[in-house]
Amino acid sequence: MARFAAGVVVVTTLGDGGSPRGFTASSFCSVSLRPPLILVCLANSADSFATFASCGHFAVSVLGPEHRPLAERFATKGADKFAPDGLSRTPGGLPAVAGALVELDCEVHARHPAGDHMILIGRVSGARLSEGARTPMVYYEKAFRFLA
Repeated sequence: MARFAAGVVVVTTLGDGGSPRGFTASSFCSVSLRPPLILVCLANSADSFATFASCGHFAVSVLGPEHRPLAERFATKGADKFAPDGLSRTPGGLPAVAGALVELDCEVHARHPAGDHMILIGRVSGARLSEGARTPMVYYEKAFRFLA
């Protein structure tokens, strides 16, 4: 699967007591137009697994090349993912990546176990697009890359 280029997103939510949790993912795609559903996969071993296994809402930020440091930070186990630089809040109060290409608000629609991952399906309840068409970041051959 390392030879399949995929977009890069940061997925965030709030845990018990309002503590922010999040992770970087390249396993993200559209599932349905009506109703608007997306999916993202999270490793069972992720620090944030328990929070996403029980949350009711989450946000997805689609990343561009300028977000590489945030993608790396959210992909690093044990990192201070929510240092203030580069982050913002959604209208619903969830953390998100400032200046993301797309920002989605999602309500949890379903969760499915899948091997060593959980498939998290979200119903999109809100979307915000960045100004103008910009280049997305992709993950290919175990590295973050950019389209020319």
